[in-house]
Amino acid sequence: MKLGARIFKTGIAIVLALFVTELLGLPSPVFAGIAAVFAVQPTIYRSYLSIIEQIQGNLIGAVIAVLFVLLFGSNILVVGLAAIIAISLILKFKLEKTIGLALVTMIAIMEVSHDLFIQYAFIRFATIMIGVFSSFLINLIFLPPKYETKLYHRMSDATEDILKWIRLSTRHASEFHLLKSDLEKLKEKLIKVDQIYLLYKEERDYFKANSVVKARKLVVYRQMISVTYRSLEILKRLNRYENELSQLPEDVKNVMKEQLDCLLTYHEQLLLRFIGKMHSQTESEVQNEVNIYRKELMNFMIKEIQTQNTEDNIHTFHLLHIFSAIFEYDEQLGHLETLITSFQSYHTEDNEVDIEEEEE
Repeated sequence: MKLGARIFKTGIAIVLALFVTELLGLPSPVFAGIAAVFAVQPTIYRSYLSIIEQIQGNLIGAVIAVLFVLLFGSNILVVGLAAIIAISLILKFKLEKTIGLALVTMIAIMEVSHDLFIQYAFIRFATIMIGVFSSFLINLIFLPPKYETKLYHRMSDATEDILKWIRLSTRHASEFHLLKSDLEKLKEKLIKVDQIYLLYKEERDYFKANSVVKARKLVVYRQMISVTYRSLEILKRLNRYENELSQLPEDVKNVMKEQLDCLLTYHEQLLLRFIGKMHSQTESEVQNEVNIYRKELMNFMIKEIQTQNTEDNIHTFHLLHIFSAIFEYDEQLGHLETLITSFQSYHTEDNEVDIEEEEE
């Protein structure tokens, strides 16, 4: 079982919220602890947005609770009606994420009614806000997860798995059913990569120089992810049109296999080059081979189109699907190399990419 930073932050936020409420002598500190759980966020920026939304959402819940108790009392049916009204208003103001805690605030306030009800309602609202602010403070104090490191390693792992399967498929060494089931897992991995990319994108830099560097990094990472999706598309087409590929002449199979091997190696080298583990000069040999096999594959494709009637020959049509995916992958890799070259040649000292080992 892994204990991540967010788990620790949640526990510490709860402790801080309970400690502050007890220190101030406020009743029912448990509500502050509940609020702290709702308010913990993965990034400082999200925490900032959350605290603004929570203030608005909880104000709506508190105001509705006070009005309904003063007008209709604290009957259980009144609580249900108040909840419906509160949810409707929160949705109208597009504060969906605050519904849970806003309802907790509303129910906590409507729990009892007595002569000091207004004062009691204010104390309950303040108690819950202490929990929200405690989570925000913990997010500020504790360093957020290193999303760039997470992003690179998750993307690198997903890419490695995809490239392994492509190499096996071009050598007809993969099991159809095993690859089909693993394709779903690979899709899920790339979805998680996209999510981490968004978290990394949301992180804010407080210095203009850093924000400019990060903007360029984001462009490179977005292209890296795009290239990985292109490699997954090749894998899917190799799996889908396995029978058509097996009918190809041996010389064409070899050309396609060599071209893909070159492109996969090229892809791996670009990832290493981005983090400074490979120099651009070492890629030249692979690039030359890519160009040679690209021409051969293109010539075969043109010849196949000229000699076959694609309207009647579904076999040729399927092969074109595979070749088009390979050429698209090739083109996207070239664009990635251009972006990395540009990134590393512009303010070299500021653009150093320091990817640490990912923490378990």
